[in-house]
Amino acid sequence: MTTQTPPVPAAITPAEYVERQERTRALVRERGLDGILVADPANMHYLTGYNAWSFYTPQLLFVPADDAPVLLMREMDAQGAHRTAVGMPADRIVGYPEGHIHRPDVHPGDWMAGHLRDEGYAAPGRFGFEGEAHFLTPRTFLSISRGLPEWELVDCQDLVNWLRLVKSPAEIDLMRAAGRVCSAALHAGLGAARPGRRQHEVAAEILAAQTRGVGPDHGDYPAIVPIIATGAAADTPHLTWTDEPLPIDEPLSFEITGVHRRYHAPIARTAVLGRPSTALDHLAKVTVEGIEAALGTVRAGVTAGDVARAFSEVIEAAGYEKRSRLGYSIGIGYPPDWGERTVSIRADDHTVLAENMTFHLIAGMWITGSGFEVSESIRVTEGGVETLTDVPRRLLVLGEDA
Repeated sequence: MTTQTPPVPAAITPAEYVERQERTRALVRERGLDGILVADPANMHYLTGYNAWSFYTPQLLFVPADDAPVLLMREMDAQGAHRTAVGMPADRIVGYPEGHIHRPDVHPGDWMAGHLRDEGYAAPGRFGFEGEAHFLTPRTFLSISRGLPEWELVDCQDLVNWLRLVKSPAEIDLMRAAGRVCSAALHAGLGAARPGRRQHEVAAEILAAQTRGVGPDHGDYPAIVPIIATGAAADTPHLTWTDEPLPIDEPLSFEITGVHRRYHAPIARTAVLGRPSTALDHLAKVTVEGIEAALGTVRAGVTAGDVARAFSEVIEAAGYEKRSRLGYSIGIGYPPDWGERTVSIRADDHTVLAENMTFHLIAGMWITGSGFEVSESIRVTEGGVETLTDVPRRLLVLGEDA
């Protein structure tokens, strides 16, 4: 029996970027706004395709309600932005002078506001900003406010993030590719885990596999570095690696992602070198049963809360409690996060799931002195769920499952 190689996912077409911008402008007008300032690099990428490690300096995508976007960024970055930005005329990509970088007396936001004024955008109106964007600094916001006092600046409530929630067929193909990269990277990490080997050496193998990709699916850099927690520290989420050796008979938790063309598909698994304790084995079986119940609930038409409650019913019957959310929407990601900041899988989220929404469903059970994690990146379908990764969904006993 031969295994067919998955086709290479195509890049997003120029027509799809045009459609995304049109939908954004329509929603801007529907919200009673005259335009929005986009600072989240994932949203910039979604709307224009722009992709570079330039987000550490102030940059904004201005999307007027009835005009083409304007990309405002550092001059050295603007010079080459056309290499990744799709279909943006040269006069809509503008750069501020180098002399505005890291100075106490002037700021890039001053120049941005002046440019928008010079281009005729200073009329009074309501303009949205991304209040939760990681890279919209207070100084940038204040500079725009001072430079364009005619504008009423209001939080746009992650407007573009919500537009990203339902993926196009092309995006789903990119996320499937990310899932294949993720599976390969986790298998690389599991295969590298040996008693006494140090955490950073295992992390190096994961990072190499994340970059290498698999088959035709090249890897990209992740929004979050590999998360590795071992032994008693497995009770703590979001720990990065150390130089400590891997323990015997204790949990070894991984949370990593695969990335392809900025689309992320994460996974979490817990393994053990040796024999798991009775307590860890029991926690793992209950947690896996819970996530299976949640996965069995997912389909178009149910709510995020329905999925969370399916999980909670299983673990609470066994005497456990999970106070953190069970999952969140995923797609395009840039540091420091691969989540979309929209839907959360928790009991009080009443969002109705629709086909081609994508989520990271993560059952992290952090018990004092121990812990177990299992997760899946999923696509919502009309009648159920598609998982994007391919790793056994159980406590992995290394030497048997690696």
